[in-house]
Amino acid sequence: MKKHHIILACSLIFLLLFYKEDLGVNLAIFGLVLTGFVCYFFQDRFSERSHLILVVTSVLSCLAFAWYGDFASFLALALSVLFLQFKTQDPKLKIVQMFPLVFLNGITSLGRVLMFKQWLPEKKIHNNFAKKLVAFFVIPAIFLILFFIVYSFGSDHFSSLFTDYTLDINLGNLIIIGILGFYISFSFWNYWVPEVCYEKNELLDNEFSNIAEVKNQNTFSFLDLDFERKSGVITLLLLNVMLLVFIVTYNYEQFFEVVEKSNLSADTHQRVNSVIFSILMAVGVIMFYFKGGFNFDKEAVSLKRLAKLWIFLNGLLIVSAFIKNSEYVSYFGLTYKRLGVYAFLILAIIGLVYVFFKIAKQKTNAYLINQMVWYFYGTVLLCSYVNWGNLITNYNISVNKTVEPVFLSDLNFNDEARRAYFLKNNLDGQKTEIRREETIEEYQNTTFLSKALYYEFLNKK
Repeated sequence: MKKHHIILACSLIFLLLFYKEDLGVNLAIFGLVLTGFVCYFFQDRFSERSHLILVVTSVLSCLAFAWYGDFASFLALALSVLFLQFKTQDPKLKIVQMFPLVFLNGITSLGRVLMFKQWLPEKKIHNNFAKKLVAFFVIPAIFLILFFIVYSFGSDHFSSLFTDYTLDINLGNLIIIGILGFYISFSFWNYWVPEVCYEKNELLDNEFSNIAEVKNQNTFSFLDLDFERKSGVITLLLLNVMLLVFIVTYNYEQFFEVVEKSNLSADTHQRVNSVIFSILMAVGVIMFYFKGGFNFDKEAVSLKRLAKLWIFLNGLLIVSAFIKNSEYVSYFGLTYKRLGVYAFLILAIIGLVYVFFKIAKQKTNAYLINQMVWYFYGTVLLCSYVNWGNLITNYNISVNKTVEPVFLSDLNFNDEARRAYFLKNNLDGQKTEIRREETIEEYQNTTFLSKALYYEFLNKK
């Protein structure tokens, strides 16, 4: 099957799935179709284990969206299918390039669709074909229409044979869904990669390719390497001292200073935010000093040791924040935000480990980015596969923390546990609970393609 055949087939499938339907099971089916087509038509390009892993995650993400139908599972589905397509079609390009390319193709596809030579095969129309078209279709159609008009004026019953019925077709919806389906299919199967992406792809390599040149590169034109090296040592030494003082004061305020219970939430959030900015800036400092020559500078021993000490101290800061967030959870229970703090801190630890590897193994800055893209993707997958709302509800009920009816009613996919707890304790989530039950009823009463299957296995209240 050629490219234009796949585009048209996917457009038709999209139209059949989404015509007069809301987002639901239909998107999961469409994602499975795209995954199946990629596996079938490009199976000869499946040369790495990552291809098989992406096929599995794509299928699981489609099933997760069919079950939950929320934003997390939608993001997991989109990333999985796009990663699979990108890794299959352009395996030499770094996966991080997918993000700007998706944005770029989302715009350029509007114009490239008119470049017919780019995606439609060239076919010559012979004279015999033209003659057959005119003789067998055009001329009979013209006479048929003319005589139909004449006969319709002469007989009401004849006219009623063709006019006394209506088709249940929403023409506007049909056209919009058809155009949207073609746009998505065209962008997916006929995406454009500018030449500059291939030319600059080596900049995203994990290894330095021109070590001799990199060794002699300096960051500031007005400073030679010796002054720049000493400047880095002084900077990192002062930063380590300041970070050490901050860790001491930070832990004193967190674990030894008495804080009013009413201010605990605001203080904790403020301190976690400080940790987040500290980690991001720490990684930025390391990437600034070790983007080139200092990776191979034999005289930069002190600079590397101070950088590793900087990484270690930031790791201690993360551990402190992790412990404080756990203490906060023990006092007040789980929320989405507190789980998000855990997720960020874990990603931060992983990031610092790879920063350490970058220095120790003399890797490029792109090495860190390339690795963290996959860990971010894994985090999205984990968020989409696990029912966090139900986990929060069950944990909070078990420890009797943050079990306010309005809060529980505002969580997603916790309905069986929430209903049982409300019934047992005669609680009322008020307007939030009413909206939640209305959402459940709406999903249960909609057509199959628009459903989120989670609600199908939920008892009606």
